[in-house]
Amino acid sequence: MDETLGAALRRWRDRLSPVDVGRTSRPGRRASGLRREELAELAGLSVDYVVRLEQGRATNPSAQVVASLARALQLQPLERDYAYRLAGLLPPQEGTISTHVPAGVQRMLARLGEFPVGVFSADWTLLTWTPAWAALMGDPSARTPAERNLVRAVFAAGPTGLTAWPVIQDGDALNTALVADLRTALLNYPDDRALTDLVAELHSNSAEFTRLWDEGAVGPHVSARKTVVHPQVGEVTCDCDVLTVPGSDIRLVVYTVAAGSADAEKLEFLRVTSGVRIGGSPPPGPGLLSAP
Repeated sequence: MDETLGAALRRWRDRLSPVDVGRTSRPGRRASGLRREELAELAGLSVDYVVRLEQGRATNPSAQVVASLARALQLQPLERDYAYRLAGLLPPQEGTISTHVPAGVQRMLARLGEFPVGVFSADWTLLTWTPAWAALMGDPSARTPAERNLVRAVFAAGPTGLTAWPVIQDGDALNTALVADLRTALLNYPDDRALTDLVAELHSNSAEFTRLWDEGAVGPHVSARKTVVHPQVGEVTCDCDVLTVPGSDIRLVVYTVAAGSADAEKLEFLRVTSGVRIGGSPPPGPGLLSAP
């Protein structure tokens, strides 16, 4: 008998340890893997929709829904492609930007609960984030994927564009590095229509982007200091580092503060008041996705 998407989702859910998504596996826990409620939270879906998918009553999930489930279940690339086919969809094609976050990266995020970390694709679209990121920068879950693109946000509204409140950038190297990254992405993913459209949009809407592009801007990301002007605690100054994941074009943007500093106290206050448990909460999904 051919396997259904619902059966595969149950199998993948049952095998995933709660610890690998930042949950505490307490004695007496009835489910050895993830609960449906936990999968729904991680994928940004309603519990009812996950139930209907597993029971075969929802049969036409969108590519965005399948991608979110694949990330939440920490599927390997071949498993992700299998999930697309079970859903009656074509897997992501070669030459297009991947939104797949490797399982190892997700396990690392689950253990980095005290740090604000955002995970970005090759075109600088925010894919997932730690709860501490949402506490410091504002919860991105209500934004669409287009609104979570850092390059679009920076050249439309400055560094604040991707956050809920102002971010003061120390230095002006970010714009040059982002343009250089987008130029490289266009070479690496020539068949990605969304990327081509993004570059055309930025040329039309931003004189600064066009100037840097025409000048052949080349520049690596360097460590920088940024000050987040948070409405609850005021200014929080952080060191910002960009880490790359070899072989996947995934970038991790990590904010840290010195232990024992006033900024560390403010960040800890935000974590506590937002309900973030250090090392104990999973990265959220991409927001509540629309589902049939």
